[in-house]
Amino acid sequence: MTVVTSKVCIVGDFAVGKTSVVERFVNSQFSDKYLTTIGVKVDTKEIDLPQRGVQQKLILWDVAGTDRFGDTEFAYLRGASGYVFVADGTRPLTMGTATSLRDRAFEHYGVKPAVLLVNKHDLTGAWDVSEQRLKGLQAQFGSVFVTSAKTGAHVDDALTHLAELIVDRAIADQQ
Repeated sequence: MTVVTSKVCIVGDFAVGKTSVVERFVNSQFSDKYLTTIGVKVDTKEIDLPQRGVQQKLILWDVAGTDRFGDTEFAYLRGASGYVFVADGTRPLTMGTATSLRDRAFEHYGVKPAVLLVNKHDLTGAWDVSEQRLKGLQAQFGSVFVTSAKTGAHVDDALTHLAELIVDRAIADQQ
């Protein structure tokens, strides 16, 4: 099996659950403790994609929230093979932030495979995203997953899908 290594940046507003998503995906854990990411935190996870004959090693760059997002944080995105944009389903404004960050990242570094995670679906009482809004986001992003870092719902699905998109693009670029 071929091993492919790809840098993936996790980007979104502050407190949307970026670090929790990474922790759930990499270590199958969740913590209720909120720790602000300063700069960038890097983790790795290997995924087998047998249908593509590839073992994908994802280098996950968890970038600080937009309250600190500037030229330095955008420099972290350089060389990324793909992006995970994260929004908080209890804070609808964070979906606009994710869209803006996607547009700016694509403007700086070109269009790359990406997924949007609308996180915190476990907070059903505070959930504030309509089906119509999700359909609009789907039209904008192409790949949208309603996730919960707390329960793990759809986190693995989303990142595995992104890994597949990255491999498919790499194969297409070689042809």
